[in-house]
Amino acid sequence: KSIKMEISISQTLYINNINEKVKKDILKKMLYMIFSQYGKVIDIIACKGLKLRGQAWVVFQDITTATNALKGKQGFNFFGKPLKIAYSKTTSNIIKRKELLNQSQNKSKRLREDDNDINTSNKRINTSNKILFAGNLPSNITLQSLSSIFQQSVGFVEVRLAPNANDSSKNHAFIEFIDDVSANMALKTLHGLQLSPTDTLQLTISN
Repeated sequence: KSIKMEISISQTLYINNINEKVKKDILKKMLYMIFSQYGKVIDIIACKGLKLRGQAWVVFQDITTATNALKGKQGFNFFGKPLKIAYSKTTSNIIKRKELLNQSQNKSKRLREDDNDINTSNKRINTSNKILFAGNLPSNITLQSLSSIFQQSVGFVEVRLAPNANDSSKNHAFIEFIDDVSANMALKTLHGLQLSPTDTLQLTISN
């Protein structure tokens, strides 16, 4: 007789085969961006420890959302490697479900505060424009590395990189999206991203 193995479904997804060179803060932001399109993400767990590199856990509000995200992003090219996604077998070892649900309101509040901070630093932006401007980029940044940051964004079209005419040590770039909603979502998510120990990604809506 054949033995059928039961798959234990969960509202938490276990993700591996993640590019280990991606920094933790970038990883969490990008995972939130690609998975939140399926529904509410309660928490994302990623660790710096050697044994846990290349792995992450994404906790959704419910099992249906987690299932849709698993099916939708299985094998998704994430920083040059296909994601391997499964239901988490050990949710309690990551974080207790009850604690996550109790903390969800605080998490949502912190995300809203982050959005407000970004909006404050980008006053009077033109929300009707679908192109972002990135200024004062380090001169050694490549089109490929810059594209890899934005290609995970919903509605991304292309990056156009150009040298800064006033400062040869810096570059600037224009990042185009399919619409202004996608552009503003990327702005809120990626503005202030650490590119190097001395450089951060400074984004504005292009005039």
